[in-house]
Amino acid sequence: MTRTLLAAMVAVSTLAMAGPTRAEEPALRAEPRPGAAANAGDHSGRVQQGRASYYGQQFNGRRMANGRPFRLDAPVAASKTLPLGTTARVTNRENGRSATVRVEDRGPYVPGRNLDVSPRVADQLGMRRDGVAPVEIAPVEVPQPDGSIRPGAAAGGRSQARR
Repeated sequence: MTRTLLAAMVAVSTLAMAGPTRAEEPALRAEPRPGAAANAGDHSGRVQQGRASYYGQQFNGRRMANGRPFRLDAPVAASKTLPLGTTARVTNRENGRSATVRVEDRGPYVPGRNLDVSPRVADQLGMRRDGVAPVEIAPVEVPQPDGSIRPGAAAGGRSQARR
């Protein structure tokens, strides 16, 4: 057998042994794709609505898109659209609970999800049991391409960008 064929057979058998994931478990987040934009495109500071999930235990210690290791107890999030360094207020639309996060990673890589949060934040939002929740994401401060910081929708009336 060639090495390539053997490697393919091992990969398929490994996937088959993993089995299906349960719907109520939080989705696994893939590693960031090489070449993914370091600073995503939505610098507007507008409120977003979507679905959030949370990082699994297996991501503890892995490097995030900003280069720092992920910690389960940190108030961090992953977003595909908000720039790294954005501070945002996330509110669970089902129960009204909210938490403040800092976007330090890219993702989630599951269709239909807008945000991945740490388990600590998932606890604050009351979404650990279900694994996924409808959320409102209201940026407080959004880093701009020129290095300034723009107040977001949740900034509480501040309107001046700062450097």
